[in-house]
Amino acid sequence: MSAALALRERTAAAHEAVDAAFAGYDLADAGAYRAFLIAHARALPAVEAWLGQRRGLPDWRPRAGALAEDLATLGVAMPAPLLFALPDDEAAAWGALYVTEGSRLGGVMLARSVGEGLPTAYLSAGFEPGEWRALRAALDAALVDGAALDRAVIAAEETFGLYRQALL
Repeated sequence: MSAALALRERTAAAHEAVDAAFAGYDLADAGAYRAFLIAHARALPAVEAWLGQRRGLPDWRPRAGALAEDLATLGVAMPAPLLFALPDDEAAAWGALYVTEGSRLGGVMLARSVGEGLPTAYLSAGFEPGEWRALRAALDAALVDGAALDRAVIAAEETFGLYRQALL
């Protein structure tokens, strides 16, 4: 089984918990959408800042700027990010990157639910052709042993947990 598929399967419960926590937001409603973006803004920049300090990862495109742009359009400043730290470990970085980049896929689907006239730079920041496939291949090459995969799973679960914490 590929590392990407193993990560997906082993973190499914954490992923489902985050999806369920965010499912209550009506993205067609400006107020609910604003609250949804604020919660993301408490988590995403923290993870991206941490990832930006890691070596050994493939190129990835941060989305915090697009998120700040959408919030500014809605008249909201970026909130302070939550604290986020994982072990300084390449496998942990892969786990956090898996969650952060994987959320692009869901974001593009969610963008279709955003109310007319509301900004969608953040949710619409999907993958370029071949990017997700290349990222999965790189992840599979990086997490070749079980111990590294275990550390990546723990990091991914903690990253999902940060998003749940952002809703509190």
